[in-house]
Amino acid sequence: MKVCVTRKIPGPAVDLLQQAGHEVLAFPEDRVQTLEELKQFVAGADAILSLLTDKVTGEVMDAAGKQLKIVANYAVGFDNVDLEAAKQRSIFVTNTPGGFEMAVAEHTIALMLAVARHIVEGDAYVRAGKYVQWEPELFMGTELFGKTLGVVGMGRIGLTVAKAAKFGFGMKIAYHAHKQIADSNEQLGAEFYDDLEKMLEISDVVSLHVPLTAETRHLISKKELSSMKKSAILINTARGAVVDEMSLCEALRERWIAGAGLDVFEDETPIVSETEKVLYGLPNVVLTPHIASATVEARTEMSRMAAQNIIEALAGRTPPNLAK
Repeated sequence: MKVCVTRKIPGPAVDLLQQAGHEVLAFPEDRVQTLEELKQFVAGADAILSLLTDKVTGEVMDAAGKQLKIVANYAVGFDNVDLEAAKQRSIFVTNTPGGFEMAVAEHTIALMLAVARHIVEGDAYVRAGKYVQWEPELFMGTELFGKTLGVVGMGRIGLTVAKAAKFGFGMKIAYHAHKQIADSNEQLGAEFYDDLEKMLEISDVVSLHVPLTAETRHLISKKELSSMKKSAILINTARGAVVDEMSLCEALRERWIAGAGLDVFEDETPIVSETEKVLYGLPNVVLTPHIASATVEARTEMSRMAAQNIIEALAGRTPPNLAK
């Protein structure tokens, strides 16, 4: 059967699909396709292996044809795929939810340290030739040890971050989720907060680990940022639109909070938004280009999982990682 891979990806996916007897077509250019290009490329596909940058709408599914059985997203998120359109057409939508918790957790901790200890600013200072000698108050930061980490969303990644913070840095753990997580309470001595604002009020670092849904869009906005400590740090390795970037810019500029570390952005199109231009000019924010899962180990596992989802669906079975 025909599998269309929308962009070159690392890992064993193509080999696994070919070994299973499928014809694999990969888009020849290493870039995001336009809607028209995507529609033409997937024509006749039995399966589409898509990336977060691909907007897989009902229009794209129809362009593929009625034989399309699965859209396998190479990501844990799937807000780029129209789930309702897929459901109406009896098309499976899958994601790759496991295998990269450690990669994202490590990057989350790295952002915490980079913001708390002014690592990026210090690096730029040295490279600019400004460092002459040791000074007693140069880039004074704050320690993570003994501070309170507030985790928003205690899924696989949130729990892994909480464990690293607790056992690696002696941090106290608070969390906000739909319900209490027994493992978090018992293993970490974590305190559950049903009220998000109350958790924000007591947290020294707030780390976001929720999917992007209608409910979580702008979950952190002006009201929530105003509830945080002036010394607090906000970390987002989840989805950009979970945070209202305009409000975050104001919070950072006016020092409602001490700083932020962002790996994701509200608008990840090639055009730089006005709020991103403001973010780029702020000294108290560390920015990385959506690379929290960018390790050889994590991307290899994501590739394997995406291929396995397709193999199962094309064999007439329910794939293991249905998006829901």
